[in-house]
Amino acid sequence: MSDAHLFERPVDGGHGPVELTDEPIRLSRRDPALEPERRPVSRRRKIVLAAALAVGLAGAGALGIAGWRVFQQKDTQLTQPTGVAGLTRDDSDRARSTAEYLRDGFAADIDLDRSFGTVYTDPADAKRSVLLFGGTTLLWQPERDLDTLFDLMADETGKVAGLREVDAGRLGGVMKCGRTSGDGGDFAVCGWADHGSVAMGMFPGRPVGDAATLFRQIREGVQRR
Repeated sequence: MSDAHLFERPVDGGHGPVELTDEPIRLSRRDPALEPERRPVSRRRKIVLAAALAVGLAGAGALGIAGWRVFQQKDTQLTQPTGVAGLTRDDSDRARSTAEYLRDGFAADIDLDRSFGTVYTDPADAKRSVLLFGGTTLLWQPERDLDTLFDLMADETGKVAGLREVDAGRLGGVMKCGRTSGDGGDFAVCGWADHGSVAMGMFPGRPVGDAATLFRQIREGVQRR
């Protein structure tokens, strides 16, 4: 059987060949004239959007850092070794009574999971004993809570003068020192706070600078994470 009849039949019902032009082929039935005009994004708007994105990313990064800091510091343990920073723990009845008094007063001002109070003596000078008290708990705003404790101490002993932030050392958080007065005269007072602990120390017979250095050494000897 011959295939000639296939070639003799007109293509597409006898219409002429399809003419190709340079115009683009439209795949949509929508009329471009009816489409809303798309305005180009201005340079100013691009800058605003970029700035907003940068701020958002920075905020997310800050939250991440803060969250990691809380996670790192929340499980803190405080010990009372027999010796720390060249000082010796005083286990006499009088020292224990003083330590318990300080601990109970401190724990009444802040809700702690565990609290402690300890007196350390200086072998070189018995008049320069250090009174240390504090405890562990989860603190969301350590500096605010530490400032509150300094305010409470001022109510008991008088104004804490010259209160300033000092180097907190490798354990981080915030540490502040100042000077106040008591029955035995003027003495330096320091405190530290992080997301897992807060403590204060009284340093009779020491200038604030020396007390800050000693307090940082004591902290590194009693705090564990």
